Amino acid sequence: MNEICDRANGFLAGLVTELGFDLSVSSSWTEEGCLLDLSGSDSHFALAENGELLDAFEVILFQVFGRELDREHRFIVDADGFRRTRKAELHAMARFAADQVRKNGRPFTFGVLNSTERRIIHLTLQQEDDLITESVGDGRERRLQVRLQ
Repeated sequence: MNEICDRANGFLAGLVTELGFDLSVSSSWTEEGCLLDLSGSDSHFALAENGELLDAFEVILFQVFGRELDREHRFIVDADGFRRTRKAELHAMARFAADQVRKNGRPFTFGVLNSTERRIIHLTLQQEDDLITESVGDGRERRLQVRLQ
């Protein structure tokens, strides 16, 4: 799998250079998959609009190399620890939602989250025996709902 990660690193490094960004790419293999970290004076562009450029790079990498990854792995593109911070926020949001559902007995529906963010919340709450998490809706209107089992 490290070979895929190395090739993805080279591809992304070439892409950001061609796009004119002052960014360097480093990569490592983690339990989640290939983590590609962007650093440089243009990293703020990658973080604009809640990291939309990071998401776009992940989509491109998956389109190019996705068939070579095992199903449980993914490409994670990060800059300045954005993904790590967001993951901590999502864990806190999941715990808050779980507490609200248990307290009120009513389902809790999150706002718009991308598929990776919904997955993090699903995984955070999957060990809770009294709760169910489910994605509801379609396309851009897809939401994550937490409710009592």
